[in-house]
Amino acid sequence: MSTYRGVRVAKGALEVTADGQLLPPRFDLANHSPSGFECGYAGSGPAQLALAILAHALGDDRTALIEYPGFKRDIIARLAAPFELTSSEVEDWLSGQGLDEALARMHGS
Repeated sequence: MSTYRGVRVAKGALEVTADGQLLPPRFDLANHSPSGFECGYAGSGPAQLALAILAHALGDDRTALIEYPGFKRDIIARLAAPFELTSSEVEDWLSGQGLDEALARMHGS
């Protein structure tokens, strides 16, 4: 199970880790926010964070690209730093969206 933690660092930037390692922003998939991650509203920084977390948690870039707008709206826009989000919470959201195939891929089945 992965744990995503977000904390404010120098100049108010949001740093996010996945199991203690910096979470890659995944600009290779979409570049919504060159200035980095953000949370607490439904803008470009939260979009980048939603995409990065889903891509990491799912290990499936295609599904992450399809589903991150809803994940941003439902989860990331409601977070406030500092935050902690577990892969179980990501799974719960996916389940609530009826994304059973994505959940199965997450678990390698």
